[in-house]
Amino acid sequence: MNNDRRAILALEDGSVYKGRAFGASKTVVGEAVFNTSMTGYQEVLTDPSYFGQIVAMTAVEIGNYGVNPDDAESDGIKVAGFVVRELSPIASSWRSQMELGEYLENGGVPGISGVDTRAITKKIRSAGAMKACLSTEDISPEEAIERARSWTGLVGVDYVKEVTRKARESFPFDDSCKPFTVVGTSLYGSERKMPLFKCAAVDYGAKKSIFKKLSFHGFDVTVFPATVSAEEILEFKPDCLFLSNGPGDPSAVPYAHECVGKLIHSLPTFGICFGHQVLAHAIGAHTYKLKFGHRGGNQPVKNLETGRVYITAQNHGFAADAKSVENAGGIITEINLNDDTVEGLRHKDLPLFSVQYHPEAAPGPNDADVLFREFYDMTKKVLGA
Repeated sequence: MNNDRRAILALEDGSVYKGRAFGASKTVVGEAVFNTSMTGYQEVLTDPSYFGQIVAMTAVEIGNYGVNPDDAESDGIKVAGFVVRELSPIASSWRSQMELGEYLENGGVPGISGVDTRAITKKIRSAGAMKACLSTEDISPEEAIERARSWTGLVGVDYVKEVTRKARESFPFDDSCKPFTVVGTSLYGSERKMPLFKCAAVDYGAKKSIFKKLSFHGFDVTVFPATVSAEEILEFKPDCLFLSNGPGDPSAVPYAHECVGKLIHSLPTFGICFGHQVLAHAIGAHTYKLKFGHRGGNQPVKNLETGRVYITAQNHGFAADAKSVENAGGIITEINLNDDTVEGLRHKDLPLFSVQYHPEAAPGPNDADVLFREFYDMTKKVLGA
């Protein structure tokens, strides 16, 4: 790692942060956001929900345990750029197979270290997520600011088609998933003889851990591209429907709203994150962009029906509008205790529910692991199994 390389991060408001370059030699633009997770930087880097974003980590030292193939949540790095306060000079873990700088370089993604990520985070919290330019090449601050301001932004842009898989893929039931990839006790192994349900999962930019969780909790999962039609899914004859996380503006994917809208009357449905937002649109509600979003592993969520509070992992910049959810026949089941935004919903008549957060965590707390069991129980009840 060459610490003499210089890098620059410029925001659309004219702010400029100079630091040391690592990763690829490249200039990128994207939305500057921050993540409050203390660990799990590789999962953050490879989460497709971060497509088009330049992510600043609030934890001070990043890279200290390296990277390895098992912790990747997709087929490669999906963030546009990476911002850290301090890049660890070594990777001290027996699981590490590569240092972070090399990982970013191989993935063609630039990074900047040695900048005040606390100041960056406070600015984003105050002014909101902003257009940004990160460069590890020789460009002037003025040019970097201009590139940031010229970027189109996320609103109204369909990034799902950039990250969804291209063809149907099977993710069959596997009761042997190891505890480090899933948490909880599987009740659906051969010793219990529980029914196994055929799940059609729509990939809007899904993390691999989600399908591991579904498999672990009694589902034989087949994953479909985001552009799948309702007719194709019904021809598959699934027992239930799952809607994944993903990047960008949920209002910019009308094909997804239409598809899901046709399926929720006949299939028990569970959506998370982007899938939660698509489900909101499918029942007739709408979404809006948050000021700076929720990203990290410490978001408090209260279930309004039970009074229980979960600490959750989240990654999103949009939210469902509460009033429109209620007007569309939805019932708000959970709220974020920091800002009262909608974190969960169900329908008064249809067998569906969704949450804004990530119950599979990876990384993050496992408070919400029970939701996969609730999906199983709902499917079992609808089918009369």
